[in-house]
Amino acid sequence: MALRIIGQLLKSPRCLLVRSYTSGGVGCGQQNKDDDPCKAHLNKGLVLGIYTNPDDPLDPGKLTPTGERYNRLVCNRLIDLLRYAGPPPTKGKVRIFYNLENEISSVAVVGLGKECQGYDVFEQMDEGKESIRVAAAAGCRALQDLRATKIFVESFGHAESSAEGAALGVWLFQEKKKKEHQLLIPQLELWDDCDWTGWQIGLQKAAAQNLARQLMDTSANYMTPTSFAQNAVEVLCKSGVNVEVKVRGWAETQKMFAFLAVAQGSCEPPIFLELSYYGAARDERPVVLIGKGITYNSGGLCIKPCGKQEKMRGDMGGAACVVAACRAVAGLQLPLNIRALIPLCENMPGCAAMRPGDIVKAMNGKSIKIESTDTAGRLCLADALVYAQNFWPRLIVDVGTMTSDMKKSLGKAASGVFSNSEALWEYMLAASMHTGDRVWRFPLWEHFTHLVARHHSAVDVKTYGRGFKPKDGEACRVAAFLNEFVPCGDWLHMDTYGVMYSNGLDYPYLRQGMSGRPTRTLVEFLSQLVCNRE
Repeated sequence: MALRIIGQLLKSPRCLLVRSYTSGGVGCGQQNKDDDPCKAHLNKGLVLGIYTNPDDPLDPGKLTPTGERYNRLVCNRLIDLLRYAGPPPTKGKVRIFYNLENEISSVAVVGLGKECQGYDVFEQMDEGKESIRVAAAAGCRALQDLRATKIFVESFGHAESSAEGAALGVWLFQEKKKKEHQLLIPQLELWDDCDWTGWQIGLQKAAAQNLARQLMDTSANYMTPTSFAQNAVEVLCKSGVNVEVKVRGWAETQKMFAFLAVAQGSCEPPIFLELSYYGAARDERPVVLIGKGITYNSGGLCIKPCGKQEKMRGDMGGAACVVAACRAVAGLQLPLNIRALIPLCENMPGCAAMRPGDIVKAMNGKSIKIESTDTAGRLCLADALVYAQNFWPRLIVDVGTMTSDMKKSLGKAASGVFSNSEALWEYMLAASMHTGDRVWRFPLWEHFTHLVARHHSAVDVKTYGRGFKPKDGEACRVAAFLNEFVPCGDWLHMDTYGVMYSNGLDYPYLRQGMSGRPTRTLVEFLSQLVCNRE
């Protein structure tokens, strides 16, 4: 809802009524002289919704208002066919009807579940909007399988969510396939609704998440630090975001030895990206976003098992989300300033790789004992957090796939959040309720700080710290570790390891593969900051 306040910054809304139902149309008893089945537009589809009550097996279902208007256009043939076909489709299920008219070759009717769904205080999510995403994705995907080149989608009462579900649902990673084997990605248009602004906002947010999915799903031999930087330059410079590419020599002059320690085991040179977007006055303090950018994390000398390495191409998920969010913010013209910092490198077991027991100094002079080379992410973020103080930030948000604790704790349901600011947490929570990509807050207690940063005789900070089982509560230890490098001010840390990968089942609008989460929540969070400032 917050993004609607910036609708005035987009083009003026215009009514997207695809067809007129009242003027110039052909009546139910009339025959159009052009009605020739051979001239049917076989490449166009339409997605409509139907409400059903899962508690009533005899419920005949109720079409959405848009569905009702279309049913009248085709002389009630749609509702008749629905009744002949048996029970109405339940939530997320699709039923397709053909040749109801010449303009549209196939109509997908999708179940929305109960009517009048809304925010569920226990689920911490707007279930009505989530149902819309699921329905839009299911309908579009069914028509995509029929090779529809253009799909019209109704708003289902919320055009933004409809656009998100449709655009996320039809996308899949297939860049490396031969052209003739690729699935056609159809053109999506809003049907019979005037909320053009909401539709465009939804498409922008979905496109951002799809960009993150693409970056994450590209294999590590193609998506090296250099390749990632090239992709970022190509994507962001077109959107009006400035990109500075900094190399190893620059990092050495900045004394980013924690970041450089991670990179020294790989033949791929490390790169530090600095992104700048100015949507407000130049003297306004920026929001600093930091993304973990390890393009492949083998674990270093403490190498990961083969089964875990397979998905480590997505260990730069934080960097991908930050790049995608910056593009969405520029596309939506949000009136705020952003600085994004992305340390890019590989963590490999080369002959010069860091070793367990090594001690390095971060940019702020604190010494760090590397207890395991599989803790590369926190080392990269530590230097980036210290560097962020150069911009006198309004607040700092860092995103990264940090620990398997998140997957064990929350599964794919939510990202873990740690913050020293109650206000930032409230903004992020509100954003996640709107997008359906939820977050859950974990404690940032002194107990964990004492484990990693206090009472060590030789160093200031350890990557694991004290304890009989140093990996117990690792996600909280990582947050406490990073907190040692945060400059004064509001800070929020997101651990997205659990939501990095989609199995194609938990969220029906995301196919199997890298998920690109929590990009939409991050974009909505930034819009919340704009609205609350105003």
